[in-house]
Amino acid sequence: MKPLTLIDKAFLLKRTPLFSALDLDLILTIADMLGTVTFEVNDSAFFVNEEANRMYFIVQGEVEIRDPEGKKICALSAGDFFGEESLFSNKPRTYSAFIPMETHLLTLSRPHLYSIIFECPSVALGFLEVYAAGMQFRPIKIESNK
Repeated sequence: MKPLTLIDKAFLLKRTPLFSALDLDLILTIADMLGTVTFEVNDSAFFVNEEANRMYFIVQGEVEIRDPEGKKICALSAGDFFGEESLFSNKPRTYSAFIPMETHLLTLSRPHLYSIIFECPSVALGFLEVYAAGMQFRPIKIESNK
């Protein structure tokens, strides 16, 4: 795979629901903060209980999300992102990210993500929209004052 340009990174971000509403100038600023990493066949981006310090955007290849027992939960491909939830919870990873084929990813660190949200709060809304779209019902426990 040829090295990604800043424009390549920006267009990938623009296609994600997190950043699709942002203007190109801001997308380019965010794209400039992204790192790149390539994983080989049968590698892992991270494991269960590992400290979270970055999220990932798939450029090319595939990532299998696996539960703590190693059972495949889902497969992600180009344009998908993962690993962001632990950046907000400050808790260790609750799943692993297995790489079944050579895969190219963009990475965004926690400090860069927080900086982006501070500068552009609408990015936080993008995260909320992604999570709300996947939720059908979240039980709410109401404490009684008896």
